[in-house]
Amino acid sequence: MPGWYPSPSQSFRFLMNKAQVFWLNAWKKWRSLMAVPEIITSPFEALTAMRHLGGPVVVWIFGACVLMWTIVLERLWYFRKVLPYEAETSLAQWNQRGNKMSWASRQIRAAMISRLNAGMNSKLLVLRVLVPMSPLLGLVGTVLGMLAVFDSMAALGSADARSMATGVSEAMVCTLSGLAVSISGLYPVYYFKRKAAMETERLADRFHF
Repeated sequence: MPGWYPSPSQSFRFLMNKAQVFWLNAWKKWRSLMAVPEIITSPFEALTAMRHLGGPVVVWIFGACVLMWTIVLERLWYFRKVLPYEAETSLAQWNQRGNKMSWASRQIRAAMISRLNAGMNSKLLVLRVLVPMSPLLGLVGTVLGMLAVFDSMAALGSADARSMATGVSEAMVCTLSGLAVSISGLYPVYYFKRKAAMETERLADRFHF
């Protein structure tokens, strides 16, 4: 049609659909070649179903969820296995010092505690970004879904209930997905922040003069 240009939402939807089709075809090809068990393929099939209901933004929300819980599991491993070893190593180095009351010893003690505290708070900033970012991604999907509704109304009229239902479904699923991911990450952020503060206080008591 001369003089017609796609809207930004249509362009974004077209690009995301192309990327989604490419990765789904690649996944199906790899699954057929490797004979992947169903227990592994079922989450991807569920994601595909969610993508059809919620649009391409659901894939980004799912990626944020995977990244967030990967960091949560890594932090649990750190506090359970890595931190005790690092704390005992630093404490052994501190106990080997002769004069612990000197200015240099006090600076070394502060540096040791600060280094351990930095390790405990590592990656927490990423979690604190992902938690509020997930509902914002859901809001983007909501806007795109409503734009799809308006585009269908402009092109086909308000009588086309099927196309309108698709846009409304995309808006609702994106909102729900973003809120679910964000809510699931609130407690880990609070837990790790509190855990880091408590461990820092405990280490300060153990590094006695």
